Amino acid sequence: MAESADVEQLLTAFKKFAVHGDTKATGKELNGKNWAKLCKDCKIIDGKNVTSTDVDIVFSKVKQKTSRVITYEEFQRALEDLAPKRFKGQSKEEAVQSIFKLVEGREPTNVGVTKVAKTAAVDRLTDTSRYTGSHKERFDESGRGKGREGREEIVENTGYVGAYKNAGTYDTKMKAEK
Repeated sequence: MAESADVEQLLTAFKKFAVHGDTKATGKELNGKNWAKLCKDCKIIDGKNVTSTDVDIVFSKVKQKTSRVITYEEFQRALEDLAPKRFKGQSKEEAVQSIFKLVEGREPTNVGVTKVAKTAAVDRLTDTSRYTGSHKERFDESGRGKGREGREEIVENTGYVGAYKNAGTYDTKMKAEK
């Protein structure tokens, strides 16, 4: 097939696509969605010779009947099935090498990922200087959140009613009267 360094790069690409978007994935199996993403990101799907339908058909053909994922060996077989279709002018071995070169060392791209909204409405809603009432208490003067002390009523066992302005002045009053 290929040299060991190329096989390592192919395995690395397989593992990166296998864990993409799935926190529970181990990297040993590739699901159909990530297989289609791999084919799209590595430009195996060219729109003329190989389409997304072809990719789905090959995935169904190489996987086990009851399984919903493919292993690394099945992944290699799938690439070998797509190679002659993608590289029509080459021999089968050259086509397989060419398709492996497309995949080697690649990782999933994040093109078209949702961006942060930058509209006036969002700015207005997140401007902490305009907050009123109890929400205002959750932020300091610079607009940074106070964290837990801004959210929770922290009990002070001073004997005074909460938010009493003259707390702690009793002792000084009593001394002044004597």
